Formats: sequence, C-alpha cells, structure tokens
Amino acid sequence: MEYATITKVTLRKEKLRSGKLSLYLDYYPPIWNPHIKKMSRREFLGLYLIGNPKDKFELDYNEEIMLKARGIRATRELAIINEEFGFLDRTKKQADFLEYFESKTKEKYQKWEIVYKHFKDFCNGRCLMKDVTIGLCNDFRTYILKIRVKQSGNIISRNSAAGYWSTFRALLKLAYKEGWLRENVNDYLDRIDWEEPKINYLEIEEVKRLAATPCKVDVLKRASLFACMTGLRISDILQLRWENIELSPDGGYCMRIRTQKTKTQATLPLSDEALSYCGEQGRGMVFKELSRAHTREPFKKWLKDAGIKKKITFHGLRHTYATLLITNGTDIYTVSKMLTHKNVATTQIYAEVVNQKKRDAANSISLK
Repeated sequence: MEYATITKVTLRKEKLRSGKLSLYLDYYPPIWNPHIKKMSRREFLGLYLIGNPKDKFELDYNEEIMLKARGIRATRELAIINEEFGFLDRTKKQADFLEYFESKTKEKYQKWEIVYKHFKDFCNGRCLMKDVTIGLCNDFRTYILKIRVKQSGNIISRNSAAGYWSTFRALLKLAYKEGWLRENVNDYLDRIDWEEPKINYLEIEEVKRLAATPCKVDVLKRASLFACMTGLRISDILQLRWENIELSPDGGYCMRIRTQKTKTQATLPLSDEALSYCGEQGRGMVFKELSRAHTREPFKKWLKDAGIKKKITFHGLRHTYATLLITNGTDIYTVSKMLTHKNVATTQIYAEVVNQKKRDAANSISLK
C-alpha cells in the first residue's frame, strides 16, 4: 500500500546579529515558491522575537508573536494538505499554467507565441495555476516594460509592451472563463497605456526614386517594391509561395494567403506590376534568398544611396502602401481589407495621416 508524501511545515527560529530571533517556516520536502521562482524550504515570516526578554512585557510580546506565527504555520499546512489530497480541486490548481499558455498559442496568432516565450523566461520555465497571483502578474508587467530587443539591445517600444501585456491579460481572462483560475486577476491589474504611434512612410516620388536606385541585393529590391505595391508584412513575404499566386475569375492574378501575424485567411488582388517583382515563376518560395537580415543594414544602405534621409524600416513600406491607397481616394474599408486588419479602427490612423497631409498642403498656400 502506497502513502502520499505530505510536506511537513515546521516553525523555526534564526538568531540575528542584533540578538533578535527571526521566525521562518521550514518545508520538507521543499515546495515551489512563485515569488523567487524556484524550489524552497524556507519562508521568512517577517516576525521577530526578543532574544533575551527582561520583563513580563517582553515575555508577553514574545508569546503574542509566537501565537501569530503558529497561526500562519497552521494555515500553510492546511493549504498544503487540501492541495495534496485534492480537497480544493487539485486537478486545476496543480495544472501547468505554462502548458495551458502554450496550448493557446497554437489557436492564436504570432504575438501570443512571443509573449509565451517571454513569460516562460520570466518564470524560469515553471508556473502552476495556483502560482498565478496578482503579485506574480504585476511582476511580469514590470518585466515586460524592461524587455530588450536582441538585435539592438534597446528596450522595446511602449506600444510593443502594451501589446504584450494586453495579450497576457487576454490569456488570464480566458483561463478564468474556462474555470482554470479561481479569481479574475484582471480586475486588479493596471493596463499599460498606448502611445500615439508615429507612421513613417514614403511619398510616391520617393518610391519611384528607390525603384530607380540600384541595390546590391536584388531580392531585397524586388521584395521591397513588392511590399510597396501589396502592403504585405515581411513575415508574409518570407512565407509567400508560388502556389499562393493564381489566376482569379476576372482574369487577373491574386494571392491566397494566411497571414503569419493574425492567422487571417485572405485573397488579395495582385497587379501585373507587383507580380513582375516576384521574378521568374516557379515552385516553392517566391523570394527564396530573402532573409530578415537583408531588411536591416542592406535596406538602410539602399535608402541612403537613393538619397532618402527618412528613418524608415521595411515595415514602413506597408505604411507607404496604405497611405498611397488612401491618398489616391481608396475608401477606408477597402484599405482595411487589403491590409487584412480585423478592425477598421486600426486602419483609421492612415486616414488621419492623409488628412494631415491635406492640411499641410492647404497651409502651404499663402498670399502674405
């Protein structure tokens, strides 16, 4: 017959240099401590006894402190017994939160996977449902705000941090809704406020200048001009296959893709000029030799050669595409569909950019 191994909780004292006695709980076998993120035998209570009581007052003080410490010990021991014998729904409290998180990333889009990896690093690869407390979540919020970009070593943008935190809170809400968390932790968490994003884009004259400028990396030039004419993200361009490009019923070409970021299925029209930047038609990847590394220093060098001094990234070509569409009169709803945005409110920022351009144009006329 097998017997369960019960964690024993013992109240102990440790003498300090000051002469006081610090009270702590000794757990054997050790238990997981979510605050220090590792197995631990000791939990210091922050309660202290007078080492050598000199009168009745000090003796009474020690007796009262010991009474409180014994109460904490009894509470901890009862909680362990309840969990180990399943009286508090052990199957859920003892469930692996990280495993649950990972399973949800497979149903969601790329950002969920990124946040999962950050949280896994944060908790040293271990976190149970019972460990998900307000304190742990707030610690992760602080951790998110200090994440650094591997390539540059700079802290991630405020909006990236806000997006990661929003995703994590969506996970908490889901875990509570499905009954894995006994408390809706979200009610006690502050959000990370978004900053108004600055949209960097190229004017049509700059795009034409870029097209006329030689680039040492041919596939980068073709992929960049393709991005200007389709608005595809770099993640989707890297995954674009010839099998995704086909003739549509109207006689033109289109792309049938599933976006890497949002996992959205979309059929997007493809102009003949955009198709020409794909190169010779074949099988497999369209931009075979393209890598993310090309979109950094080689991309900056090409912009410089074209005389473009704007601080713009490859993703700025997606902004360029959207801004050019709206400038040319395309309605906001069509642009939203072309960008595969789930919410037209996300696309609205490009309309605001174009409105500002119109305002600047109006203000440029002066009789003074």
